Amino acid sequence: MNLDAIRGLSQPDQRTCGPTSLVAAHLLLDPAYAATQNPKVFATAVVALHRELTAPSAFGRAQLPWPRALGTPPWAAARAMASFTGLPYRTRVVRLGGRSDDFDAVASAVTDGYPVPLYVGSAWLPRHVVLAVGPTAEGVDLYDPAHGRISELTRAAFEAGELTTTRQWHHPWFVIAPGRRPGAPGGTRGA
Repeated sequence: MNLDAIRGLSQPDQRTCGPTSLVAAHLLLDPAYAATQNPKVFATAVVALHRELTAPSAFGRAQLPWPRALGTPPWAAARAMASFTGLPYRTRVVRLGGRSDDFDAVASAVTDGYPVPLYVGSAWLPRHVVLAVGPTAEGVDLYDPAHGRISELTRAAFEAGELTTTRQWHHPWFVIAPGRRPGAPGGTRGA
């Protein structure tokens, strides 16, 4: 994946971290789509996707309507990723005792070339969506749409619930990862 395609692209407003991460994933996955983008078109694509993700129907399936002011519902992010990749994506709730398995799902997917949206937040609420985009020696590269930066998220930080790369949002809440993938032994566990 060409990470330079998304480096520097940031969310157009305070509520669009989810669709910004998803448009960034689409850019990484589809070179033809990436060729149509520039910063102005990117912002328009993000706002349009946000409308779709919070509508009563998204990607051809009915869903509960969701107030745009609350951001992006995880199930809609999973549908968007499935649409971009052709693979079923599942929402995994990150559990305190299961963070190692959850990180394995993220690392496996990005190693295979599939971006993974992560919902992060405070100890009480999910508040921000970031995108795991590639493997590193100690973890994964993480795109933060708030600033358009890519930095490393280590396995140790994820498992400890101390995600210092996402500013004030330190706790992982949801992982939106592919389910079974061709060629992956057993695929990843969906929730």
